[in-house]
This record gives sequence, C-alpha cells and structure tokens, in this order.
Amino acid sequence: MDAIEVLNRKSVDTDGNTIQIVVWEVPKAIPGSRHLFKYRCYFGRHGERIIGYDNERGKGDHKHIGKREFAYDFRDVPTLVADFSKDVSEWRSRQKER
Repeated sequence: MDAIEVLNRKSVDTDGNTIQIVVWEVPKAIPGSRHLFKYRCYFGRHGERIIGYDNERGKGDHKHIGKREFAYDFRDVPTLVADFSKDVSEWRSRQKER
C-alpha cells in the first residue's frame, strides 16, 4: 500500500499568515512514531514557521512553538487538527494583546 493523502488544507489569513495541514496514512509507522500517519502542520509568515507540528523520521511526534520544540502526544487526526488550531488561536490572542 502506498501512502494515502487523508487531509490537505492550506489557506492564507487576512494578516498574511499561511496555515497548512497535510496528513497521509502510511503503510507502516514512521520511525519514532507508533501510529500509521505522517503529518505536518504549519503556521507562519514569509517562510518563517511560528507554530508547527510534525513527526519527522527518527524524531517522532513533536511540535514547534516559536524556536522551542516540545514532544506531542498524537492520538488521532481530529485531535491533531484541534490541538494545532488551539495553539494557533492562542498565539493570535497573545498578538492582539500586544
């Protein structure tokens, strides 16, 4: 079985930020992950990542918030989308407070 694209969503918001979520179902787990999905979630501007989630080969599931990297507990695709969206919303709220 080849990888099957499950989700591919990309948009640009009114502030010029790019938001992209791409998820594939893969035939075997990516080294470092315990599930059958390969994913990347990106929120950034001008090619600079602000928030990102991915499961890079060998590193496993993790997220990037600014310059920091944190482990991420992947459960399923809907939870991934919800968690990523929540982090983006929280970042936007903090920007409005400034």
